[in-house]
Amino acid sequence: MPRDNEIKNHRVGGEQFWGTQEKPPCTAYEKKPLADSGGNVVEGLYTAWVTLNNPRQYNSYTTDMVKGVIAGFNNASLDRSVVAVVFTGAGDRAFCTGGNTQEYSEYYSKRPNEYGEYMDLFNGMVDAILGCKKPTLCRINGMRVAGGQEIGMACDIAVASDLAVLGQAGPRHGSSPDGGSTDFLPWFLSVEDAMWNCISCEMWSAYKMKLKGLVTKVVPVLKKDGVFMRNPLVITDQYVEDGEIVYGEMKTGAEAKAAKAILKETPVDFELLDKTIADIVWRFTNLFPGCLIKAIDGIRAKKKFFWDQSKLANRHWLAANMSGEAFLGFGAFNTKKITGTGVIDFVKYRQLIAKGEPFDDAFFEQVLGKPQE
Repeated sequence: MPRDNEIKNHRVGGEQFWGTQEKPPCTAYEKKPLADSGGNVVEGLYTAWVTLNNPRQYNSYTTDMVKGVIAGFNNASLDRSVVAVVFTGAGDRAFCTGGNTQEYSEYYSKRPNEYGEYMDLFNGMVDAILGCKKPTLCRINGMRVAGGQEIGMACDIAVASDLAVLGQAGPRHGSSPDGGSTDFLPWFLSVEDAMWNCISCEMWSAYKMKLKGLVTKVVPVLKKDGVFMRNPLVITDQYVEDGEIVYGEMKTGAEAKAAKAILKETPVDFELLDKTIADIVWRFTNLFPGCLIKAIDGIRAKKKFFWDQSKLANRHWLAANMSGEAFLGFGAFNTKKITGTGVIDFVKYRQLIAKGEPFDDAFFEQVLGKPQE
């Protein structure tokens, strides 16, 4: 029987969910020509870039942006000409700071069924990354926080700007990092580091995360007079203080103030970050693609095991929580310009719980910030 020479298209669409860099908020999808180690374009091969484009809100993802990410990874997975996928954010401030808190507060709060359906999309986004049949690289161009940390950890390799900070924010803003962090962090970090990173809401530098094994490479992006310089806000020499290794910690006090002044006046240049990404993609190019993805899927399976065990139960809890603590947390964050604070009065909240007060509008009024005069 003669073979049909027409190449079949196995994609299911999704282009309608992509936008352009000029029209935020959206997810942008672009195929960039592959370059060899000398910078020469390789004909017919590409790197797919999936870019969260909402820089005004630190690339937090809206519902439509989640659909765009799913479509981007699915299409790249089935595109024979794509060697690898780069997942990044627009601008130089953030990769992603998680779900769009304005949308959470103004639409999903007190709508648990709606948020449950949104979480089905979120789970589909993580699944699309973990199931992509191409290597996935997280290009951390700035803050990778909350849900941004979670979708970033779903990627195979992470390369970070040394200005990046990484961490969780859920327990401070009315949620739990159950979109992947409670599943993935114990694989990357020690159990106690995973615990502290999940619940403390501290932001850790890219250098600290490199030391602890969460990211593969960290590169400087500040460039002054043609020379790259490391992030002056981070301690990058290793020494022992009070019995602990000091490396990757953020400076404080007068040192931090001086460092911030340098940051403010020094331009950001992603040349080294993008060269590092290109070098990794070129390394992937020179491997058997079938053997490569089999090895990658073997490693991913360990992350996927706990993700698959918990994602549906977490989906239901996160949905129910939108009528409780999430309503308060996201509401406080969304109104911080009015009240001057992005969090509730936690002490008052605990005091009311201790008295057995009902969780009603009067309760909410006592713990949420008041409009500033």
